[in-house]
Amino acid sequence: MNRTERIAALKAAAKTRILILDGAWGAMIQRKGLTEADFRGERFKHHTVQLKGDNDILCLTRPDVIAELHDAYFAAGADISETNTFSSTVIAQADYALEGAVRDINLAGARIARAAADRWTERTPDKPRFVAGSIGPLNRMLSMSSDVNDPGARSVTFDQVYDAYLEQVRALHEGGVDLFLIETITDTLNCKAAIKAILDLEDEGYEPLPIWISGTITDRSGRTLSGQTVEAFWNSVKHARPFAIGLNCALGAELMRPHIAELARLTDTLVAAYPNAGLPNAFGEYDETPDQTGCMLHEWAESGLVNILGGCCGTTPDHIAHVAEAVRGLAPRQVPERGKALRLAGLEPFELA
Repeated sequence: MNRTERIAALKAAAKTRILILDGAWGAMIQRKGLTEADFRGERFKHHTVQLKGDNDILCLTRPDVIAELHDAYFAAGADISETNTFSSTVIAQADYALEGAVRDINLAGARIARAAADRWTERTPDKPRFVAGSIGPLNRMLSMSSDVNDPGARSVTFDQVYDAYLEQVRALHEGGVDLFLIETITDTLNCKAAIKAILDLEDEGYEPLPIWISGTITDRSGRTLSGQTVEAFWNSVKHARPFAIGLNCALGAELMRPHIAELARLTDTLVAAYPNAGLPNAFGEYDETPDQTGCMLHEWAESGLVNILGGCCGTTPDHIAHVAEAVRGLAPRQVPERGKALRLAGLEPFELA
């Protein structure tokens, strides 16, 4: 299939069943026990900065490891796998003095995922596999001050964030992704810069691709780190007409459920969720078993809350296999029609019908 056909297949599949996303990447990479030499490879053998911990660079130095993880998640039942490019922007890679490698990382990440998805689609033509270009939140925020003594201080400008995302999404598109996933959003203004970068690709002649937006509720307050409620967050990004809107990270399924239920009530597009495997224990590890995760997400699906499910921190291919089995045969959420109204947002939503 060409990309236009794959996008049509993705949208068709979403109408008939709950789609499954892959699980955690960082935890699975850690299990590989890779050394500094693995992260450096030959290309960065003499790099002056330590690279261990920069998982995205493995797209260039250990592509076999990344391909194995895509295969593991597809084998577990995932329909969609993310590129290993969560931190592949010049802003994030500056921590490793790898700004010059950003385009190559994104191209390689997309191509590795594309090859894996195509192999699995060839094996199971009735269950095509798709690639989501992972676009992470950055380690700089536009909405919050970088200096507690100066509310107006910012460590980065909107134009810098936009340019960083534009370089990333160009390369992901050229590498063959089927959709863009702006994920783990803590700052809605950063997200808006990513949205603009994606939409502007069309002006450059690139084929439009679906956009999936996934925010993060950071604690029991029910707000993002930049202070927005779920409804205010939706009102802020719905102009992008996303293929899907949802939440990931920070919370396990139990604590995330009410916020997903709120999105399911509010939004006129697909709802997606990929929670952590519970909350981390005192050692930063996740104790929720695959069966526990599967049981909780089964209830979400049975209650008609979701269209796409997957896993975030602490989830393994075994978790994804249990989720896929738990929701097999259950109908996806029916997308409601919402009446027209003026809907705005600051930290809180405002609606004028």
